[in-house]
Amino acid sequence: MEGERMASLTPDTPCSCDCFVSVPPASAIPAVIFAKNSDRPRDEVQEVVFVPAAMHAPGSRLQCTYIAVEQVSKTHAVILSRPSWLWGAEMGANEHGVCIGNEAVWTKEPVGEEEALLGMDLLRLALERGSSAQEALHVITGLLERYGQGGSCREDPMPFCYHNTFLLADRTEAWVLETAGQLWAAQRIREGARNISNQLSIGTDISDEHPKLRAHAQTQGWWGGQGTFDFAQVFSLTQQPVRMEAAKARFQVGQELLRQQQGRITAEVMMGILRNKESGICMDSGGFCTTASMVSILPRDPTQPCIHFLTATPDPSRSVFKPFIFGVGVAQAPKVLSPTFGAQDPAQTLPRFQTQVDRRHILYQGHQVALGLMESEQDQGQQLRQKQQALEQEGLEAARGLLARQRAPPLQEWGGLFQTFVERESQMYA
Repeated sequence: MEGERMASLTPDTPCSCDCFVSVPPASAIPAVIFAKNSDRPRDEVQEVVFVPAAMHAPGSRLQCTYIAVEQVSKTHAVILSRPSWLWGAEMGANEHGVCIGNEAVWTKEPVGEEEALLGMDLLRLALERGSSAQEALHVITGLLERYGQGGSCREDPMPFCYHNTFLLADRTEAWVLETAGQLWAAQRIREGARNISNQLSIGTDISDEHPKLRAHAQTQGWWGGQGTFDFAQVFSLTQQPVRMEAAKARFQVGQELLRQQQGRITAEVMMGILRNKESGICMDSGGFCTTASMVSILPRDPTQPCIHFLTATPDPSRSVFKPFIFGVGVAQAPKVLSPTFGAQDPAQTLPRFQTQVDRRHILYQGHQVALGLMESEQDQGQQLRQKQQALEQEGLEAARGLLARQRAPPLQEWGGLFQTFVERESQMYA
């Protein structure tokens, strides 16, 4: 039975991501630091999308990737890094300093192919509706209860489905939320560092759970009903597929990298972890790779802005983390927005994904040329990488100055910061 559920997993199946969080005193500064590598099919393009806050008419409906849900009266402004064919997002943040990343996971609960909410849809809905990490968690669990999760998670006629785990963070704390169908367990992180990597990781330290979680496990014969309840042990597959064994190794390396930096974790430390190729955290294997990355600084001081660094390009070891701040005049950066295809989009027409379209945005196209040069022209490639590093350092220095209240750009310039860096990176590749 378990083997049948995993039948859609081939060796090149894109089922790996890594999320990290550092909560003081693990952080070097009084801030929560969040990070994620999104590992997806090699040719999939991720765009960075800004969606402003909005008010919505009572009774209105919201079309997600596959299904429509009831809209709420008010949604928060969000910045999203998302595969450009779908509605949701792999990672993102909102104007209240909430960050979320998701991961694929397979458990003893069967994964259905019927279309429902993708984990990536749940992530975006939680950012649009939650003003704290805990509130965002409750948004996800409420939507899971009502609509369920399901549907293919890649742009391919061969369905590929999974359940999800989430890492949610805000200025004060973080939460790990792990799901199995409509069931879930959550763990609160008030201090220290934590990571997740495509496997259940919540054991007996459960802070919140689905009211029927234990009863269901007992009914299925997975738990005897007496003694300690270990969520990961009870719900994990008995026979782990190869890719999930690899995830276990990445999880352990990620844990160790965080442990080595306890008390000294900064945005730069997180970027270094995301660039770690030896461990597979920076993925480049077969049919898939790290297609986008994100690191966020969420200061404890509410008068300081949260600063989010996004690549919008694959392979963080050869990409630029560019700073985004919710501020006056913030708008969409056009060069990281993919083209749209309306009713002709193969993700919209039924049956889905029968044809392919070119979703590459302008920055992605320039970056692909740069990657080619880095691989084929040693001198020119090295010069490009040095220019990337210099641009990234400029962004990090601007962030440090802002948080130290030195050399801070004027408030009206915050909103245009990301777009300025995107333009400068794009010119670098021209």
